[in-house]
Amino acid sequence: MKGGDSRRGMVLVTVLWSISLLSALAMAASVTFRGFAGVMAVERDRVQGEALLTAGLETAAGIMDTSSDSPLVELETTMTLGTGAVRVRLNDEGGRIDIGKAPVELLASMLRSIGAPEAAARNVARRIVERRDPGHAAGPDNMANVAPKMSGTDQPFTDIGQLRTIPGMAPDWIAAIAPLTTVFGDQTVNPLTAPPGVIAALPGVDGQRVAAFLKARLSSPSDVDRLVRILGSAQPYLAVKPQRAASVDLTAALASGYGAMAHAVIVVLPQDYQPYRVLVWTPVPYAEASIGVRPMAQR
Repeated sequence: MKGGDSRRGMVLVTVLWSISLLSALAMAASVTFRGFAGVMAVERDRVQGEALLTAGLETAAGIMDTSSDSPLVELETTMTLGTGAVRVRLNDEGGRIDIGKAPVELLASMLRSIGAPEAAARNVARRIVERRDPGHAAGPDNMANVAPKMSGTDQPFTDIGQLRTIPGMAPDWIAAIAPLTTVFGDQTVNPLTAPPGVIAALPGVDGQRVAAFLKARLSSPSDVDRLVRILGSAQPYLAVKPQRAASVDLTAALASGYGAMAHAVIVVLPQDYQPYRVLVWTPVPYAEASIGVRPMAQR
């Protein structure tokens, strides 16, 4: 009997261990499944967020293609889809000062407008021109007449941050001119789409002219000749041109609360086989508190 009891005890222990093992496996499988489901939910939100950003980019390109009579100045729209909403904000790159093409006097005036001393501004502007066109030196006596000798496809700078390598350029100057500059513009500035800071940075333009110009542009944007005349001696640095390249700020928010942001620069070219081309795509950390697009569930 004792032998039978011993065997029964061993069987019982074996059964209990088996039950414990199965319970542990079931718990592990449950935890793994929950983790997998969580990963899949995050991945789904990421894909849907990126899809909304792409939809916003398509919307921006469509606006550019049909906005020949509407200057792209802080133009903003919000599109709502089944998965969430995306806010699109456009600005014409042609309204900014192109560091790779602008005349040296325009560059110097821009640096003076953000607080650079006269001599330093002229020196750094001259060095920028020499960097992008090594075969042509910008002497101090002919600064106003110096323009880059290059074709429309040349692009000596691909990012504003590359100005850090210019001798004499202070880091805080780069931060200050960032909203005023581009690498996708032209030798001249489009006065219909230029931000107020760009207008104030033009040579020979004081605060009174800036105020008069902005008031006139708001009331009579189609009277280009009058607008340009208001800016006086800055007229050689201005030209109204087609809006081909635009900076696009995108903010997407899903119903789940997930958000995504990106900054892009796109170009729409006539008779191109692609509806638009992406020149810059930079994901931006999502900051819900700083945007107007909220998750749809919170509306």
